[in-house]
Amino acid sequence: MEIELIRQRLRDLGAKPEHEQRVLRDWLQARNYDQGRRRPKDYLPLTLREALPALDAELNGIARLVTTHPTEDGSARLLVGLMDGQMVESVLLPRDGLCISTQVGCAVGCQFCMTGRSGLIRQLTSGEMLAQVALARQHRTVKKVVFMGMGEPAHNLENVMETIHLLGTEGNIGHKNLVLSTVGDLRVFERLAQSVVKPALALSLHTSKPALRETLLPRAPRMTPQQLVELAEQYAIASAYPVQYQWTLLEGVNDGEDEIEGIVALLKGKYAVLNMIPYNSIPDLPFQRPSWERARAMASELHRRGVLTKLRDSAAQEVDGGCGQLRARAITDAGKKRIVVTPSV
Repeated sequence: MEIELIRQRLRDLGAKPEHEQRVLRDWLQARNYDQGRRRPKDYLPLTLREALPALDAELNGIARLVTTHPTEDGSARLLVGLMDGQMVESVLLPRDGLCISTQVGCAVGCQFCMTGRSGLIRQLTSGEMLAQVALARQHRTVKKVVFMGMGEPAHNLENVMETIHLLGTEGNIGHKNLVLSTVGDLRVFERLAQSVVKPALALSLHTSKPALRETLLPRAPRMTPQQLVELAEQYAIASAYPVQYQWTLLEGVNDGEDEIEGIVALLKGKYAVLNMIPYNSIPDLPFQRPSWERARAMASELHRRGVLTKLRDSAAQEVDGGCGQLRARAITDAGKKRIVVTPSV
């Protein structure tokens, strides 16, 4: 459901702009009609007030929790069902963070990603992205939202930017705690510069070598790592937020001394943080997770040479929950039970 359709529904019930804001704010902050509206009920028009319980139920039905997979570090992978039967994944992160999906599937086709194997099935609406936040907040405080789940946000940019705007205005999320992740797309850099709510930027780099990047990310825009860093640095300076460069660490692929030299050449002196994440191994894919000792040594060397590097573990590693794996398993299980999940177009 698009946010504009929700707004029109509220207008049809007599809502003025301030009433729309209040209803959307209560939904995004997980305050149901019977659980503490901050203002008296008679603040709203009677027709809207009478429709609120049913409207709350409808909004809360946009996304439903199918399964949850908690881990000892405080994170949890959520398999989220949508109204048409499709499923996406969200991740509750430690320290009140949430990672949400922007598409069902993905068209970029990253060679090491389970989501990319399915291709793009459909875009998520702004309502479906916001519903992932509202759903998570029914279970836990959420103070940071990362657009880094299934999908490439640049390929669904209008809906993503509308979602970011509402989270930064009605959703009580600080702008620097909204993080848009992309493989790199000129449309993203142009649009972010024009946005009233300016999120932090995460850029999936993965290698300093242009040819290797084209192999690992076969349908990403043909920009070199150097070109991407130059564009990202401009936004970092304009927004006053460091760019978060994402580096999925693949054994024998991008964990060598040559990559250390390449990273230093690209990022030393830049307004940047390198997030190095050892790979979440996926059956049937030819990539492996390097040892933690190798990952730690690489991060330490980069830090010593002037690149702020954070070594991170992928959330919910122990539940075998690499991005797209929960959805893939659910679809496989459904097929075994002769349950057909019909893709939307």
